Amino acid sequence: MSLRFVTRSVHAYLDYPVAIALMVLPFVLGLGQSNPLALWLSVFTGVAAFVLTILTDHHLGIWRVLSYKFHLAVDLLVGIAFLMAPSLLGFSGIDALFYWINGAAVVAVISLSAPEKDVVV
Repeated sequence: MSLRFVTRSVHAYLDYPVAIALMVLPFVLGLGQSNPLALWLSVFTGVAAFVLTILTDHHLGIWRVLSYKFHLAVDLLVGIAFLMAPSLLGFSGIDALFYWINGAAVVAVISLSAPEKDVVV
């Protein structure tokens, strides 16, 4: 069994709740104590993730204009940015922990994503 078990379908089902969580959790957790950007970076990223999901070519995409491979690349960049944000933007405490956990989770999901099969027509 391959360790890369996150299929396109599983990923699609994760996208919408994660985007909503990125928009809501900063308010619930009271982010922004060390830097107001800690709150708004997540909210903005959640909105962008929601739009990205709507535009991605998978079964839950509404307007399927962006490739799934592009979607994964954007997710990976967001994960890396989240891991770096506390150091670059001076986040500490819960602000830093939120970004480290989310960044690690995103990078893990991308690392565990099953490779796309080439379709021959």
